[in-house]
Amino acid sequence: MNPTHIHLLLNHFPIIGTLIGSIILLYSIIKKQNGGKNIGAFIIVVMAIIAIPVLLTGEPAEESIEHLSGISKALIHDHEEASEKAFWLMEITGIFSLIALFLYKIKSALAPKAFLIAFVFSAVTFFAMAWAGNLGGKIRHPETSNTFINVEKNATDSHSQNDQ
Repeated sequence: MNPTHIHLLLNHFPIIGTLIGSIILLYSIIKKQNGGKNIGAFIIVVMAIIAIPVLLTGEPAEESIEHLSGISKALIHDHEEASEKAFWLMEITGIFSLIALFLYKIKSALAPKAFLIAFVFSAVTFFAMAWAGNLGGKIRHPETSNTFINVEKNATDSHSQNDQ
Protein backbone atom coordinates (compact mmCIF):
# COMPACT_ATOMS: atom_id res chain seq x y z
CA MET A 1 0.00 0.00 0.00
CA ASN A 2 1.47 3.33 -1.03
CA PRO A 3 0.87 6.82 0.43
CA THR A 4 -1.81 7.59 -2.17
CA HIS A 5 -3.82 4.54 -1.10
CA ILE A 6 -3.45 5.52 2.55
CA HIS A 7 -4.56 9.08 1.76
CA LEU A 8 -7.63 7.89 -0.13
CA LEU A 9 -8.46 5.30 2.51
CA LEU A 10 -8.22 7.60 5.52
CA ASN A 11 -9.37 10.99 4.22
CA HIS A 12 -13.07 10.28 4.79
CA PHE A 13 -12.66 9.46 8.48
CA PRO A 14 -11.96 12.99 9.79
CA ILE A 15 -14.94 14.33 7.83
CA ILE A 16 -17.53 11.74 8.84
CA GLY A 17 -16.03 11.13 12.28
CA THR A 18 -16.07 14.82 13.13
CA LEU A 19 -19.72 15.03 12.09
CA ILE A 20 -20.60 12.03 14.27
CA GLY A 21 -18.58 13.36 17.21
CA SER A 22 -20.20 16.80 16.85
CA ILE A 23 -23.72 15.37 16.78
CA ILE A 24 -23.05 13.22 19.84
CA LEU A 25 -21.51 16.20 21.65
CA LEU A 26 -24.42 18.49 20.83
CA TYR A 27 -27.05 15.92 21.81
CA SER A 28 -25.21 15.15 25.05
CA ILE A 29 -24.76 18.83 25.92
CA ILE A 30 -28.48 19.45 25.39
CA LYS A 31 -29.48 16.34 27.37
CA LYS A 32 -26.74 16.90 29.98
CA GLN A 33 -25.37 13.39 29.49
CA ASN A 34 -21.76 13.23 30.58
CA GLY A 35 -21.14 9.81 29.07
CA GLY A 36 -22.19 11.06 25.64
CA LYS A 37 -20.02 14.17 25.97
CA ASN A 38 -17.04 11.93 26.72
CA ILE A 39 -17.79 9.70 23.72
CA GLY A 40 -18.23 12.67 21.36
CA ALA A 41 -15.03 14.33 22.57
CA PHE A 42 -13.12 11.04 22.36
CA ILE A 43 -14.26 10.52 18.75
CA ILE A 44 -13.03 13.99 17.89
CA VAL A 45 -9.64 13.34 19.51
CA VAL A 46 -9.33 10.14 17.46
CA MET A 47 -10.25 12.05 14.28
CA ALA A 48 -7.55 14.62 15.05
CA ILE A 49 -5.04 11.78 15.29
CA ILE A 50 -6.25 10.18 12.03
CA ALA A 51 -5.98 13.57 10.30
CA ILE A 52 -2.19 13.47 10.77
CA PRO A 53 -1.47 10.62 8.33
CA VAL A 54 -4.10 12.07 5.97
CA LEU A 55 -2.13 15.32 5.82
CA LEU A 56 1.25 13.57 5.62
CA THR A 57 0.15 11.41 2.68
CA GLY A 58 -1.40 14.32 0.79
CA GLU A 59 1.84 15.51 -0.81
CA PRO A 60 2.89 12.03 -2.01
CA ALA A 61 -0.66 11.55 -3.36
CA GLU A 62 -0.32 14.82 -5.26
CA GLU A 63 3.02 13.74 -6.72
CA SER A 64 1.50 10.47 -7.91
CA ILE A 65 -1.24 12.13 -9.97
CA GLU A 66 -0.08 15.63 -10.92
CA HIS A 67 1.51 14.38 -14.15
CA LEU A 68 -1.61 12.52 -15.32
CA SER A 69 -3.65 14.01 -18.15
CA GLY A 70 -6.85 15.74 -17.15
CA ILE A 71 -5.60 16.62 -13.67
CA SER A 72 -6.05 20.25 -12.72
CA LYS A 73 -3.15 21.72 -10.80
CA ALA A 74 -5.47 24.55 -9.75
CA LEU A 75 -7.85 22.04 -8.12
CA ILE A 76 -4.94 20.33 -6.40
CA HIS A 77 -3.75 23.69 -5.10
CA ASP A 78 -7.22 24.65 -3.85
CA HIS A 79 -7.61 21.27 -2.13
CA GLU A 80 -4.18 21.57 -0.54
CA GLU A 81 -4.89 25.06 0.82
CA ALA A 82 -8.30 24.08 2.21
CA SER A 83 -6.87 20.86 3.67
CA GLU A 84 -4.11 22.65 5.56
CA LYS A 85 -6.60 25.03 7.17
CA ALA A 86 -8.99 22.18 7.97
CA PHE A 87 -6.13 20.13 9.42
CA TRP A 88 -5.09 22.85 11.85
CA LEU A 89 -8.71 23.43 12.86
CA MET A 90 -9.01 19.67 13.43
CA GLU A 91 -5.91 19.62 15.64
CA ILE A 92 -7.12 22.61 17.67
CA THR A 93 -10.51 20.93 18.04
CA GLY A 94 -8.80 17.73 19.13
CA ILE A 95 -6.86 19.65 21.76
CA PHE A 96 -10.02 21.36 23.07
CA SER A 97 -11.74 17.97 23.20
CA LEU A 98 -8.81 16.47 25.09
CA ILE A 99 -8.87 19.38 27.54
CA ALA A 100 -12.63 18.87 28.04
CA LEU A 101 -12.05 15.18 28.76
CA PHE A 102 -9.28 16.03 31.22
CA LEU A 103 -11.39 18.68 32.98
CA TYR A 104 -14.25 16.19 33.28
CA LYS A 105 -11.90 13.54 34.69
CA ILE A 106 -10.61 15.89 37.40
CA LYS A 107 -14.21 17.02 38.08
CA SER A 108 -13.54 20.64 37.20
CA ALA A 109 -16.45 23.08 37.11
CA LEU A 110 -15.05 24.24 33.74
CA ALA A 111 -15.74 20.90 32.03
CA PRO A 112 -19.23 21.81 30.71
CA LYS A 113 -17.88 25.00 29.10
CA ALA A 114 -14.93 23.07 27.67
CA PHE A 115 -17.31 20.55 26.04
CA LEU A 116 -19.32 23.44 24.60
CA ILE A 117 -16.16 25.02 23.16
CA ALA A 118 -15.13 21.65 21.75
CA PHE A 119 -18.56 21.33 20.10
CA VAL A 120 -18.39 24.80 18.52
CA PHE A 121 -14.94 24.09 17.14
CA SER A 122 -16.01 20.63 15.95
CA ALA A 123 -18.95 22.08 14.01
CA VAL A 124 -16.70 24.62 12.27
CA THR A 125 -14.09 21.92 11.69
CA PHE A 126 -16.63 19.60 10.11
CA PHE A 127 -17.53 22.22 7.50
CA ALA A 128 -13.85 22.98 6.82
CA MET A 129 -13.10 19.27 6.45
CA ALA A 130 -16.13 18.70 4.22
CA TRP A 131 -15.09 21.61 1.99
CA ALA A 132 -11.53 20.29 1.70
CA GLY A 133 -12.89 16.82 0.90
CA ASN A 134 -15.24 18.26 -1.70
CA LEU A 135 -12.34 20.01 -3.42
CA GLY A 136 -10.26 16.84 -3.25
CA GLY A 137 -13.03 14.82 -4.82
CA LYS A 138 -13.17 17.18 -7.78
CA ILE A 139 -9.55 16.35 -8.65
CA ARG A 140 -10.47 12.87 -9.91
CA HIS A 141 -14.25 13.07 -10.07
CA PRO A 142 -15.24 15.78 -12.55
CA GLU A 143 -18.83 14.55 -12.39
CA THR A 144 -19.10 16.31 -9.01
CA SER A 145 -18.41 19.76 -10.41
CA ASN A 146 -21.00 22.17 -11.78
CA THR A 147 -18.89 22.60 -14.91
CA PHE A 148 -19.22 18.92 -15.74
CA ILE A 149 -22.97 18.99 -15.14
CA ASN A 150 -23.38 22.04 -17.37
CA VAL A 151 -21.27 20.47 -20.13
CA GLU A 152 -23.33 17.29 -19.93
CA LYS A 153 -26.59 19.29 -19.95
CA ASN A 154 -25.44 21.36 -22.95
CA ALA A 155 -24.38 18.20 -24.79
CA THR A 156 -27.76 16.60 -24.08
CA ASP A 157 -29.62 19.75 -25.12
CA SER A 158 -27.70 20.07 -28.40
CA HIS A 159 -28.13 16.35 -29.05
CA SER A 160 -31.89 16.71 -28.53
CA GLN A 161 -31.98 19.68 -30.92
CA ASN A 162 -30.10 17.69 -33.57
CA ASP A 163 -32.72 14.93 -33.31
CA GLN A 164 -35.50 17.33 -34.24
